[in-house]
Amino acid sequence: MSDAARAAEMAARASYGRLLAFLSARTSDIAQAEDALADAFAKALDHWPANGVPGNPDAWLLTVARNRLTDVQRRRTRFPTEHELPDMPEEESSDPEFPDQRLALMMVCAHPAIAADLHTPLMLQTVLGLDAKHIARLYLMSPAALSKRLVRAKTKIRDAGIPFKVPDQDVLPERSNSVLEAIYGLHAHDWLDPAETLGEEALYLSDLLCKLLPDNAEALGLSALIAFSHARVNARIVAGVLVPTDEQDTKLWNDELISYGKRHLSRAYRLKAVDRFQIEAAIEAVHIERKQSGETDWKALNKLYHAYLTKVPTAGGLVAQAAITGRLHGAEAGLAAIEAIEESVGPAFQPFWAVKADLEARAGRNNEALACYEKAISLATDLPTIEFLKQRRITVLPN
Repeated sequence: MSDAARAAEMAARASYGRLLAFLSARTSDIAQAEDALADAFAKALDHWPANGVPGNPDAWLLTVARNRLTDVQRRRTRFPTEHELPDMPEEESSDPEFPDQRLALMMVCAHPAIAADLHTPLMLQTVLGLDAKHIARLYLMSPAALSKRLVRAKTKIRDAGIPFKVPDQDVLPERSNSVLEAIYGLHAHDWLDPAETLGEEALYLSDLLCKLLPDNAEALGLSALIAFSHARVNARIVAGVLVPTDEQDTKLWNDELISYGKRHLSRAYRLKAVDRFQIEAAIEAVHIERKQSGETDWKALNKLYHAYLTKVPTAGGLVAQAAITGRLHGAEAGLAAIEAIEESVGPAFQPFWAVKADLEARAGRNNEALACYEKAISLATDLPTIEFLKQRRITVLPN
């Protein structure tokens, strides 16, 4: 790859969202800004190899994109008003002067007027520059259908005049939470299929959000949570089989991401606004600590899950708490706990049957464990989990 092509790729990766946010904020038209920016990148690949990479690639790209916007307006038989065109930074400056408006762009993507299931795809396309075809594959959606919905969402943003700005304080927490939930959703998809690059994208977005909202404790907590989880990605699935956290080979865990997560979690705690994502990150931190101690601190996990369930009484949290009870107080106590929540989590929640199968097996009731494993396998949807359950089922089969 030539230096020019490499410079264009680095600019695309590092600055795409920042440039698009800046252009969109002035035009209120994401689609038009995307077209202008795409034209600028195409011209860069044609111009830079012959003339050299400019001192400030971002400013060069912005100039070309701005000119494209002017041409579009001229073809529409009117000249743009001054406020419709982005201000120009100094091209030769190594520190572009245009403000970073990616947070405003993320807030637009998560606006309540946009369908909630489009928040993350829209954010991936505008902030990270992923194309609709790639996003559709990640979300198991039809590329054509997703493209149409994204186009309609951008049209709605333009026609409704949704402002490209960070909301006022009275609605900022709600909008920030929408952004956090969108990034968390991306992280959850990565857990289901770590072969994709969703974990890296989630980590990038959460890190970006921390830089844009440095005093938001939950943003820091979410970035710590994602970092801890992503640190274990190489140990989570081995030879196509899911490996439970307390059985993973800690030598496969990423120390750099663990350190990153610990720093962010410490910063979050100092802000004294503990909530859901920080508690989830703390749960991950306890598991991570096994790399140093060699043991899982089940008592600490028990306390953290109690705290977590007061914030978010999810089915997954309830099942995890029952599993921990079994570790702390024995299989019979765990079975009493898991059976007590059966009505709450419903009969089709696969983790319930997986945990109950494990507890039945620990209690020495292989026939009951076998039935539970069969039920869990019938409900599982991802191959690594199915393979894990099948391996455990073999251990309780009659000789």
